[in-house]
Amino acid sequence: MTMKSARWTPERIHRHRWWTLAAICLAVTITSIDNTIMNVGLPSIVRGLGASQAQLQWLLDSYTIVFACLLLTMGAIGDKWGRHHMLRIGLVLFGIFSAIASFADSTNALIICRGLMGLGAAFIFPATLAILAVTFEADERPKAIGIWAGVAGVGVAAGPLLGGFLLTHFWWGSIFLINVPLCVIAVVMAWFLVPPSKSSDIGRKLDPVGALLSIVALLALLYGIIELPAMGITDPAVIAALVSGVLFLGLFAIWETRSDHPMLDLEFFRNPRFSAASLTITLNYFVMFGSTFLIVQYFQFILGYSPFKAGLLTAPVAVGLMVTSPLVHRLVKRWGTTRVVVIGLLTSAGVLVCYGIESIISSDIGGLVVRTIFGVGLALTATPATESIMGSLPRNRAGVGSAVNDTTRQIGGALGVAVVGSIFAWRYHASLGDLTGVPTAAADAARNSVGRAISAAASLPPEIATQLLDNARQAYVSAMRVGMWLCAGLLVVTAGLAAKFLPSTAALDDSDPQVRADEIEFASIDDGIL
Repeated sequence: MTMKSARWTPERIHRHRWWTLAAICLAVTITSIDNTIMNVGLPSIVRGLGASQAQLQWLLDSYTIVFACLLLTMGAIGDKWGRHHMLRIGLVLFGIFSAIASFADSTNALIICRGLMGLGAAFIFPATLAILAVTFEADERPKAIGIWAGVAGVGVAAGPLLGGFLLTHFWWGSIFLINVPLCVIAVVMAWFLVPPSKSSDIGRKLDPVGALLSIVALLALLYGIIELPAMGITDPAVIAALVSGVLFLGLFAIWETRSDHPMLDLEFFRNPRFSAASLTITLNYFVMFGSTFLIVQYFQFILGYSPFKAGLLTAPVAVGLMVTSPLVHRLVKRWGTTRVVVIGLLTSAGVLVCYGIESIISSDIGGLVVRTIFGVGLALTATPATESIMGSLPRNRAGVGSAVNDTTRQIGGALGVAVVGSIFAWRYHASLGDLTGVPTAAADAARNSVGRAISAAASLPPEIATQLLDNARQAYVSAMRVGMWLCAGLLVVTAGLAAKFLPSTAALDDSDPQVRADEIEFASIDDGIL
């Protein structure tokens, strides 16, 4: 037992548990902010690097896809080798690749850097929730998870606000460079405030074959979905990607059921509390990422707002999340998980209907109200669903349980941007009016994206520029309405599934002998990795 690990006695861990929560909340905030700070930066990147519509989706999804693909693997490694080590390594990697991204000189280079930042985030995110799950006892865990979920949600919603401020005063690379000092602070806090922990099942083997199959499956599926609008359903590359994705997903399921040391034990999904909660979080983040992708561009391209004002208009979502998330555990105690989750899903669905009504979403007061309510709806859904996932698993699998929870979020987010963005692109192309008289190059730019239409219009005669911009803006609003109402309908369906399949049960009690048998042991290992 080393001197550093020896000082983390159970009594000291309990006494410093809220400081531990503060440290992991800062770490999760860094990764959450970067999920959405890009949204407000997209118009600036279009102007600075000339990114296409497909590249804009890849700028968001390169981070999210790598993040999602590696979460299960990193969660399993953290369980085996130490979650505290994974947290600190991830923060260092995230800071390094953020610094490199801030000075990228092309869109493709930036896409690669974003993917490498996703690698760092995959180290960080599962470690945070796993450390929380083993640091807090059953009576305090729902409150701690509520705070964790609120901070994660605030990071997602506050990303555009921070990005808007930075882009108003600095160049587009500043939205990445800001991560560096934050990561330095987080590493110091993690070193002194996060206790060492790993699974008591240290003999459990890793599953590299399962990890590889899951990564290939997700990459292929998301590539096919993102490229579908531009290349078409008959394009051989799109067909190959989609078919390969489904094939490798099936191979992953077969391998995991036959492996004696699966990365993801599919038996977990036989528990309706686990499976229904996972589906709920996936679809919740699907609509949040998809709607944010469209609405922030709407503020800048259609309403002409500055990046800061566009980011400021997302702040009410953060307020709703921040205020509601820590209080949700009280509502769950009174009404049960099922009712709270269903109310949250239906609330968010109602807001997304309003998002598709331009007279509401373009109004300062109307937009303020509905975005605040959206944050409340997200909190009512995500917080109890997260507790359902973590409470339905033995604590010695906390890392994998956390990774499943995080993977559902990231896959949901990646699919949200990919699917909603693709449906939006299809509708946008179909809604463009008559461009007769517009130069071919400008018309092609307009068909690519509204951002390129605005750039092309700057060099056209006033009358032709007006025709081009009116067509592009009307097409954008029409396509956004379709995307928002699709998300609203999806949430209504999800609410029905949650009402039917999500049990309204309390979390597993630590006094249960079975839970005690699976209890995590804090590691007595050398902290010399970093």
